Amino acid sequence: MDYAIPADRVVITVAQTGAITNKSLNPNVPEQPAEIAQSAYDCFNEGASIVHIHARDPQGENTSELSIFEDIHGRIRDKCDIIIQDSTGGGPNLTQEQRINCLGASPDMASLNMGSMMRVAGPYKGVPFSNMPDEIDWFVEQITQRGIKPEMEVYSHAMLQEVRRLIKEGRVTKPYYINIVLGMRYQGAEPATPKTLTSMVDNLPPDSIFNCTGVGSAQTPLATMAMIMGGCVRVGLEDNIYYAKGELAQSNAQLVAKVVRIARELGKQPATPAETRQYLGLPPAKA
Repeated sequence: MDYAIPADRVVITVAQTGAITNKSLNPNVPEQPAEIAQSAYDCFNEGASIVHIHARDPQGENTSELSIFEDIHGRIRDKCDIIIQDSTGGGPNLTQEQRINCLGASPDMASLNMGSMMRVAGPYKGVPFSNMPDEIDWFVEQITQRGIKPEMEVYSHAMLQEVRRLIKEGRVTKPYYINIVLGMRYQGAEPATPKTLTSMVDNLPPDSIFNCTGVGSAQTPLATMAMIMGGCVRVGLEDNIYYAKGELAQSNAQLVAKVVRIARELGKQPATPAETRQYLGLPPAKA
């Protein structure tokens, strides 16, 4: 079976909020459930088929509160059939157990971080982002036993070792969905360069579909390159708060619209959520 995305389609994920970006950095970052749901719907209308979710409490801090995830999910599903992908990275203030609370809200997908990193800047400088092999095994078990598809996030070539291990041990199923995150120096990611991306793609396991997340000013260039290479792309305010140099993005939807325009210039159309479900082996959306 060919697991490649059709040449005339591109799967677009929008990461709207994140664990670090907030309204003090860009006032258009959605933080509360109603804001996040409306932003997701606007992005769906522009062409996004997957929405990556982080939750915040009423004070704007990272939270693992299940009721907030359920509120966000319910509001989004009342509006559209976009695929919901929750973050199990959470935030630096959350415990390992808290990071998986979101799974109780039954997302379609969930992120699975494939290695440990050290935060090198900001208020959490020196605080490790722990994803040891036994912790990865526990996370993937919690994800897959609920029928949720893992989105394996790799920040370096070394993390591909853990991807290969999970495949060898039968802990994940085809097609393997791998998100290559580049340029996030805050967490020790490899540089966001064309050479790094091509090398990472060249080293992917068979039966993989890759997504590219370029952080900061690399978002649009690497998204363009990933589309040319037949991959999926992620954009959004979690990874990049600017629309252009010195110009804050007005919304997540504006960033989605930008990459859709580029995709169409490349002869591609944004995949619908239904198409994306077929490509990634997800079940149909519930009525």
